[in-house]
Amino acid sequence: MSAGKELRLAMLGMIEGNGHPYSWSAIINGYNPAEMASCPYAGIPVYLGKEPLETMRIPGARVTHVWTDDPADAPKVSAASLIPNVVANPEDVIGQVDAVVIATDDGTDHVRRARPFVEAGLPVFIDKPMATTIAELRQFVQWHNEGRLILSTSGMRYSPEMNLSAEQKERLGDLRWITSFTCKTWERYGIHALEAVEPLLGPGFLTVQTQGGPGGDVVQITHKGGVRMTLGALHDAYGSFGAVHLYGTKGDLPLKMADTYRAFRGQPVASIDFLHTGTRPLPFDETVELMAVIIAGIRSREQNGAIIHIADILSEIQP
Repeated sequence: MSAGKELRLAMLGMIEGNGHPYSWSAIINGYNPAEMASCPYAGIPVYLGKEPLETMRIPGARVTHVWTDDPADAPKVSAASLIPNVVANPEDVIGQVDAVVIATDDGTDHVRRARPFVEAGLPVFIDKPMATTIAELRQFVQWHNEGRLILSTSGMRYSPEMNLSAEQKERLGDLRWITSFTCKTWERYGIHALEAVEPLLGPGFLTVQTQGGPGGDVVQITHKGGVRMTLGALHDAYGSFGAVHLYGTKGDLPLKMADTYRAFRGQPVASIDFLHTGTRPLPFDETVELMAVIIAGIRSREQNGAIIHIADILSEIQP
């Protein structure tokens, strides 16, 4: 796509517990504070309101169309986040936009939602997690292999607090153990805990073992670099979301995501840059491996804590 062109984006889908159509659209377009005050996700107007309104905009793109699962939601998102067009059906945006955002975080339903747009040749950004079943992940791999443009990331990848300085790395020495935490479920939010720390390690996850329980999951992961990880996904511990602790041969370092706005803004900025330049924020194969870790965690829980090898998951998703 032309680097100088303002891209037209469609924001599609909204399910319970996920307010990204409000927040991502506001970050890209700017927003109406009076309308945003009625956003059903109270945290969104709070963190948006900490930023000067005149700075709220991402050059090079605009959300021009919106559709939500409940038709009553779309006009509210439109008014709050300055989206000019509300459509009756998601497919109505084909021919009207340059790319679409699937703004739902259900990794068992993204293929169905993305299929019309992938087949129409539109680039698709998919909210995390991209796929939490073998069948879903296999289809996305096939589309990627066919040259389709698909991107999916967690906002934790862009959290300023997770970007270590050279001094911090020196104080840590070689990493040996990492803990990372998220609220809600492993299926929907485990990718936040995982993608907060994956940039420190790169690809190479080996095994996953889940200790499940009624309040959530604790997942043990090994990596080829010799680092072990303990990732917690505990349903109601909202106040601990974004907590990470790094343990190294020289020292340890606690981290906590505090700047929600910049973490969330980093996602659409990277996506828009990808559309303009063709340069991915991370290789697609890394996203596939991250999804394999999530799937392995689910499988381990279903098998009463069995150790699951990532290589086995990856072998199953080849089309």
